Amino acid sequence: MRSLKDFKPPQSGVKFVLTDIDDTLTEDGKLGADAYASLWRLHDAGIRVIPVTGRPAGWCDLIIRQWPVDAVVGENGAFVYYFEDSQLKSFVHPSVADGESIKKLELIFSAVKAEIPLVRKAKDQFARIYDLAIDFNEDPPRLGYETAVRIKDICDGHGAEAKISSIHVNTWFGSYSKRDMAVLFMKERYGLSEDELKRQSIFCGDSPNDEPMFAYLPNSFAVANILDFKDILKNEPAFVASKRGGAGFVEITEKLI
Repeated sequence: MRSLKDFKPPQSGVKFVLTDIDDTLTEDGKLGADAYASLWRLHDAGIRVIPVTGRPAGWCDLIIRQWPVDAVVGENGAFVYYFEDSQLKSFVHPSVADGESIKKLELIFSAVKAEIPLVRKAKDQFARIYDLAIDFNEDPPRLGYETAVRIKDICDGHGAEAKISSIHVNTWFGSYSKRDMAVLFMKERYGLSEDELKRQSIFCGDSPNDEPMFAYLPNSFAVANILDFKDILKNEPAFVASKRGGAGFVEITEKLI
């Protein structure tokens, strides 16, 4: 991980900014004015912004309608929402689970709850379609990262995919990730080859569930709170901002415009 000061934008310019939301754009759960203004600055500069998030379909519907973004990848890569000819479209990953498999997530939650009684579903679970979000750090009581690792292990033991964010453990059935969907959608929607995607795009994140994107894009960035996970990261971002959360995102965008 190098300092953001060492980053030099490619001569051809950055055309796409893919970014996580929680604790990357936000600080203490709030989207601040400066971070939101940075989204508009990127938009007005002709740079397409695409949030790539673990947040639910219900949130993503609002984001694509009200934020200055070109598309939004939700539920860790299960789907993308975007507009085409003024119509809201959805692009679903071909490996998402069927209804019967999704019902198995309730069995996983019961197994987690039996071992960790204080665990609970995320408050945004009602707005989800394809995954289960288990809250360990968004609302009290804060259960700590070691608990999140144990939750993930239980999910893995049931044959599900599971990723740890800064606030939730997200688990699902299906062979997809943030990276898988980003690559697929950018090819289908914008006609980009993998080489073009890597040259024209950057990614901003903050936590271990962003590692697939850190590993994939040469110009990957993190806000300073990634350092909280320094000892456990297997795939680090190329560059790190000096500030946490939304303030760090503002730092990153200032290097692009």
